[in-house]
Amino acid sequence: MNYEVITSKDAVPIKAWVKGVNFEDEAKQQLINTARLPFIYKWIAAMPDTHWGLGATVGSVVPTKGAIVPAAVGVDIGCGMCAVQTSLKASDLPDDLHAIRTAIEKAVPHGRTDRGGRNDRGAWQTAPNAYREAFGALVKTYEKITDKFPHLSRNASPIAHLGTLGTGNHFIEVCLDEDQCVWFMLHSGSRGVGNRIGTFFIELAKKDMRGHVKNLPDEDLAYLEEGSEHFSDYVEAVEWAQHYAMLNRSLMMDAVIRAVRGTGMKQFTVNRMAVNCHHNYVSREVHYGENVLVTRKGAVRAGEGDMGIIPGSMGAKSYIVRGKGNPESFHSCSHGAGRAMSRGEAKRRFSVADHEAATAGIECRKDADVIDETPAAYKPIDAVMEAQRDLVDIVHTLRQVVCVKG
Repeated sequence: MNYEVITSKDAVPIKAWVKGVNFEDEAKQQLINTARLPFIYKWIAAMPDTHWGLGATVGSVVPTKGAIVPAAVGVDIGCGMCAVQTSLKASDLPDDLHAIRTAIEKAVPHGRTDRGGRNDRGAWQTAPNAYREAFGALVKTYEKITDKFPHLSRNASPIAHLGTLGTGNHFIEVCLDEDQCVWFMLHSGSRGVGNRIGTFFIELAKKDMRGHVKNLPDEDLAYLEEGSEHFSDYVEAVEWAQHYAMLNRSLMMDAVIRAVRGTGMKQFTVNRMAVNCHHNYVSREVHYGENVLVTRKGAVRAGEGDMGIIPGSMGAKSYIVRGKGNPESFHSCSHGAGRAMSRGEAKRRFSVADHEAATAGIECRKDADVIDETPAAYKPIDAVMEAQRDLVDIVHTLRQVVCVKG
């Protein structure tokens, strides 16, 4: 048995794949709080990258019957990973990779300025026509949702963020695998529109529960009961945001490929998408013979044969993995290394010199504004992978040579 079992009064068990990695007390308590909800199915699974999160624990797999907790999905709905392998080899790359990084940064809006206002460099002032056309497939459902909840579309257009990276731990990388093949990999989600949907329904769940919220172990665990009007509204909205996130990653990946080709690189081909998967989402699945809702907040589906991506930090290895279909994890694995400390603590503890040393040999930002993303702010990825060896098999090991951050 490669997991620990945590039990607590009036709670379902928690099966935690955390052997050999730090498991903070705050995250453990947060998991216990969730395990006390009356509609949890069998147990909660905690992945080795588990850490405290806003509302619900990052790195948790929460199966439910008859209800859903919007905060367990979070506000970065559909956040996930995308990766492709190319025909390029390491020897095809120039010695100086700055031009490649610059080309990617020009092709994909990233970061956030002007408080997300009109001059925000992380959004399109005028989105490309191809992106507007791509959004056409999502328009009908979006209009249905926003007609009912106009607040979700106030002062914002989802087209402005489609095909853009965002901030925080979102990134675009050029990587090399164990055979020196070049990969492109990126991490992003549903951007501003997903945040609005998540935030709105978290507050709506609290409002719907009214006096019952005080009986919850945490008010952020307010839930929507299946059969209620707002349950159906949330499921529709969250599924839409997940489709938007998938499209967002696909458009960015196409832009990255075009950008690298435009640097004068030798002609190259791109293999089919290795994976384009969510790690903040909810889906209907069958486990132990029953239909359940599975919420993965910072976890990837790892059913037998499922392909996934487990990234490290800016200076650590990343992995393309194949799921083993472990039923006790509800066919799940970690979504990354997991934070070892808060962003504030990382900024207090590490200097620009520390970050430069940790990212030596990688073409990336090396300034004070990315210290919170420095490798030492995350758990050791090798320990995280060892802790979940019964959840996934490693197919490729990647190391980044270019990293674009918002």
